[in-house]
Amino acid sequence: MNTDTASAATARPPAVAEPPPVRVATPADAEGIVRLRSSYVLSQPLSEEWIRRCTARLAPRLAPAGDARCFVIDAADGSLAACALGLIHPVLPAPAHPRGLAARVHVVATRPELRRRGYARAVVGALLDRLHTEHVTLFEAHADDETAPLYRELGFSAGSTLMRMTRPPEPAAPGVPERGDDLRGTGPGWMPPEQYAETVPKATCFACLYFTDEDDQPLQLHSVYSPAHPWQLVGGTMDPGERPWETAVRECAEETGLTVTGPPRLLATVYGLPGDEWPYSTIGCVFDGGRLSAAQIDGIVLDPDEHDEVRVLPLPAWRSLMPPRDFARLSTVARARHTGQAAYFDTWDWETTV
Repeated sequence: MNTDTASAATARPPAVAEPPPVRVATPADAEGIVRLRSSYVLSQPLSEEWIRRCTARLAPRLAPAGDARCFVIDAADGSLAACALGLIHPVLPAPAHPRGLAARVHVVATRPELRRRGYARAVVGALLDRLHTEHVTLFEAHADDETAPLYRELGFSAGSTLMRMTRPPEPAAPGVPERGDDLRGTGPGWMPPEQYAETVPKATCFACLYFTDEDDQPLQLHSVYSPAHPWQLVGGTMDPGERPWETAVRECAEETGLTVTGPPRLLATVYGLPGDEWPYSTIGCVFDGGRLSAAQIDGIVLDPDEHDEVRVLPLPAWRSLMPPRDFARLSTVARARHTGQAAYFDTWDWETTV
């Protein structure tokens, strides 16, 4: 259906002796519609990845609030035998379409072994009837030699004043990536998401809570497993499906027995480049855990597999107990608490042997 542009004001199919069982398509039919289009309408079938993308785009449009209308006929094997898909879009009002709504018959397809049974006529007729009840008064379709007679019978006529033109994207200059040469585009450089994901940098994420006592002295935990980072904030690495604040709350409960309820207040974002110790970048969020009373600090219950001591010291006293990079991070977080302005600390890199 790609050579002739046709339009009609209203149209209904002639009566069929035994009408095929036509039904309204739902979002669950999106993949079947896309596969019919891929196999029997397009000049080159879609890949499985493009079928997935088109299905994801079409499904919500088939919902009651969507802008797609489609009628289908089921085959005996449970797949779709035929479909007629129309897409509604707004246009400026005119006497011929005062409501300012137009519809394009985007896909009409029937499986070859089920043709000559009136399926196409039935689904297109049902589609046009539905559009008519919704006061869509301008219809357009692209017809080829095979489908043009059906459209004429349904009231369409060739539009002599219309010319279909296509403007292809301009080729990129040498050495310049073409538009769409990434996950979001459709250019020749596009690749499936799972393949694209393998090309981008990886990062691990963590979330921490910054606690102090009532005199604003930082609280940290002594690690039993990390001599490189002996004193640590309360927190840890994110689990799959977690958000940073959820990680901070969970890790706090596991490491100290304390329950924090929020609301979350971000003190600092921490970033580190990969190195010999770890092959991925590191991104972290440090949230304000608040000020703890002496009773709360005394009530902390440590996980012996992770930490063996809780200590509260004035900020300067921590300098001699920590690697310079760790102390710089702690100082940045403390300053953010004091000023009320969230910090960005991007030099918490993994060590690299030159």
